[in-house]
Amino acid sequence: MTVTRGRAYAGAMRWDALFADLEAQLAAGERLDLDVEIDERARMDAAAVELADRLRGSVGLRVGVHLGSGTIYEGTLSHAGSQWLVLDEERHQVLIPYASAVRYGGLSRLAVGAGPSVRQRLGLASALRGLARDRASLAVMVWRGAAEEAVLHGVIDRVGRDFLDLAVTRPGEERRPSNVSGVATIPFGALVALRSVRGAEG
Repeated sequence: MTVTRGRAYAGAMRWDALFADLEAQLAAGERLDLDVEIDERARMDAAAVELADRLRGSVGLRVGVHLGSGTIYEGTLSHAGSQWLVLDEERHQVLIPYASAVRYGGLSRLAVGAGPSVRQRLGLASALRGLARDRASLAVMVWRGAAEEAVLHGVIDRVGRDFLDLAVTRPGEERRPSNVSGVATIPFGALVALRSVRGAEG
């Protein structure tokens, strides 16, 4: 009888170990499933992030914007629309269409979304119309070739759906009829950047 009890006890011990092992495997499987689910959700969340969201999440940081021409603009990111950003340099502000950039440096990993109506209102045309209403004196960089830029100075007179009319003046001159040498119609696709001008190229 003593031997039988010993065997039964030993069998129970084996079962305890078996069930404990099964529970451990199940728990590990659940943790793995949870990890997989978390990873999948993270991938899905990342896939929904737009560049504008990353840029909005980087407002207030010093960033670098590298253009296809090799020009690099560096400054504090102060605004990020749906198609453009503004960098604050030491003495100027620069508006850069996203289409001009080939890469960015210094962006935060944080992404800040915006509603569809906000995205629509903050398009490139809206930003340019704001500059036109302000009668801001600008240095407008445009593509001249595959990797070359030309600079025009003046004030935006009119903004269409996909173009602007720039009243061309000498650097730092106010927009007066006697100062305007001509009107340049510039497609949005040719815009590289627009830099604020204070006084005589101040």
